[in-house]
Amino acid sequence: MPLSEQEQRLLDEMERNLYRNDADFVAAVSGRGRPNYRSIVLGVLLVLAGIGGLIAGVALQLLVVGIIGFAVMFTGVLLAITPSKRGAGAAPSPHTSRSSAGRNSGAGFMDRLNERWDRRQDGGS
Repeated sequence: MPLSEQEQRLLDEMERNLYRNDADFVAAVSGRGRPNYRSIVLGVLLVLAGIGGLIAGVALQLLVVGIIGFAVMFTGVLLAITPSKRGAGAAPSPHTSRSSAGRNSGAGFMDRLNERWDRRQDGGS
């Protein structure tokens, strides 16, 4: 069902506000950085080895070999699709120290979001 003109305008306005107010969030979501090709290749090799183990387990009628093959295959998929932590740590954002301080104080993620929302509402009115 297509959006009405008013809904489309409202959606566009919300998107502009998101880009203007949460540039760091938008950068984190949209900019994933360079893929780690070594992890992708290793993951694909693990998937292929896992498929081989799974087929061998079925052919030999050994449940343990099939389960191990599946686990290796699953690990390979996770390794291939998980973003690298090296790219995230290479360019820390200026907000990193503030967010890590929030974690150390025991405040949860939702608590930090609520505090941030309250500060924006108080500053805007």
